[in-house]
Amino acid sequence: MNHEVNELLTKDTYISSVQENLEKNSERLIHNIREILKFNYYSKIELVDFMIFIGSFDLSIMMFSMNREASEVFYEGNDSSVFAGSHELLERISYYNLSYDKSDEFWEFYEQNDEIISEDEGKILVEWFVDCWNKANGGSIKLPAYCGFHDTNQSFDLQKNTWVSDEEKWCD
Repeated sequence: MNHEVNELLTKDTYISSVQENLEKNSERLIHNIREILKFNYYSKIELVDFMIFIGSFDLSIMMFSMNREASEVFYEGNDSSVFAGSHELLERISYYNLSYDKSDEFWEFYEQNDEIISEDEGKILVEWFVDCWNKANGGSIKLPAYCGFHDTNQSFDLQKNTWVSDEEKWCD
């Protein structure tokens, strides 16, 4: 369902459209999560950090292998079966379809509701990731795992099912 911008555009219709577009990509994300559960993680990795990168109505998700000093962990050995570094979990997908001829109306609506829409967008994006994570049995990973947005200072702890500050994530 493609909600076009019109006089009836509300926060709820916008969020509903975002949820519908995310749902179209759930199976792919679930499949990709199941694939990373099979990885042979390098023993020096202390946590995995899933970063959601948001563009203009699109997103991608990267997984980073990290230590507790907030540095990415790399493996420089010869065993090609060992994973460390980063991995694209989900390539760029669209989460809202904006009709070009309605863009002025949409941006007026968005600017008037920016704060609450941004908050709701973030919430439903993480809820969607967590739902896919759970359906893929992501909790079976042997490492602490977090999901958050690029350039923010908090993440969702996927094992404890709660938001944590970056300080808590790195010092846990």
